This record gives sequence, structure tokens and C-alpha cells, in this order.
Amino acid sequence: MVPMTTPEVSMPEVSMPEVTMPTVTTPEMMREVTMPGDDTSTLHALQALESSSSSVRLQAVLAAGTTPDPRFVDTLIERCAIEPDFYVRDMLTWALTRHSPSATVPKLIGELGSERAQARSQALHTLSKIGDRQAWPAITRELLTDADDEVARSAWRAAVVLAPEGEESELAGVLATQLGRGERETQLSLSRALIALGKVIMGPLGAAMTDRDPRVRQHAIATERLLRDPDAGFEFAIEEAKRVAVLGTDGQEG
Repeated sequence: MVPMTTPEVSMPEVSMPEVTMPTVTTPEMMREVTMPGDDTSTLHALQALESSSSSVRLQAVLAAGTTPDPRFVDTLIERCAIEPDFYVRDMLTWALTRHSPSATVPKLIGELGSERAQARSQALHTLSKIGDRQAWPAITRELLTDADDEVARSAWRAAVVLAPEGEESELAGVLATQLGRGERETQLSLSRALIALGKVIMGPLGAAMTDRDPRVRQHAIATERLLRDPDAGFEFAIEEAKRVAVLGTDGQEG
């Protein structure tokens, strides 16, 4: 008999997949990875604020407000003092309101002593929008009577927003000293500020209605009319005030 031989069976090689252990990322490692990119983005955003294109500056300020970063604050405030475009200035205020008041309010208060009228005006406007009453002591009589109409108008609005309870009467007295000042827009701003204070303005208004200066009398009378009838237009109130100033009555002869 022929002996039986069993053929060798070769088992296929089974390759085991390599197993990679997950990497543990610590907060410190994340900061090392992300900070350079963040710094680059911040640098680009700040540089864009100096672009000659108002639309580029507007987009830069929008980005700074959308993703607030304390590193933006100084540059945003500095830009407020020199930005020529109204819409960009308005966006600058919005962007600053998106940041922490603890980071913005002290620096905005510092701008109130600037020699640049626009810096003072824009800082006051922004403080009024933030609404932090810790800024109230910085709203001085000097600002409320500033020679620059835009600064004064901004100070009036900010004062009305920030004045603590109990300060309204004194504020009304200071604002009343500005009656008769400026053109229509300035006078309307003052009337609105006074009216926002409520009935405490009646004493100062009453005194101003008998002032020797006809512009002061007319403005005071117009403001009183608007206080009584908020729906009356300012132009109508001024025209009626002129008649009252001339006739010495409520516009009725005899």
C-alpha cells in the first residue's frame, strides 16, 4: 500500500490593525494652538479699522462687536475720536456696548477730558447707550454747557439716562440755562432732554418764559407746549411760542 500523505495547509496571515491611543489635549495645549491664529485675526481686525474704505471699517467694527475681545477696546475708543463716517461711528458705539462695562466705562470716562470735541461727544453717546450709572459723576456742568453743540447734545442725553433718582431737579436747572441755544436740532435735543425729566422742569421753564432774551422765552414756551402735548410737532410748538412771546397770551389776541 502507498502511504497517505497529508498536504500542508498554510494558514493565511492575519494582520492586526494598529491601535492608536487617543491624544489627551489639555487647556494649556489648546491655548498654544489657538492663540497665534487669534492674534493674527485680532491684528487684521485692528488694521482694517485704518482702511481708507468706510465699508471695510464698518465690517471690521461689526466683527469686533460680534466677537467681543478686551484687546479691541482701546483701539475702538481711539477710533471714535477720529472716525469721519457717521455709520461707522454708530457701529463703534454698538461694538463697545458689546464689551464688558468694566473694560469700557473707565476708558470712555477718560475720553471726556479730551481736547477733541468728537472724542468727548462720542464717549458721551456711548456711555448713554451702556447706561452704567457709575459714569454719572463724570457728566459735569462743563460738559452740559460745552461750547460745541454736538458735545453738549450728547451730554444732555447721557445726563438724562444716567442721573440717579433725586438728581433730576438740579439737572433740570443746569439744562434750563441752555434754553435758546443753537439752531433747530440743538434746541429740539434740549427740549427732549428736559421733557424726559418730567414735571421737575416746570420751575426752571416758568422762569425762562419771562427771560429778557426772546430766543430763551420762545424755546421755553415751546418746550412747555411739548411737555403738555407730546404729539405736537416741534416746529408747531416754536411757531406758537413766537406768537405767545409777541402777544403775551396763549396766541389769542384780546
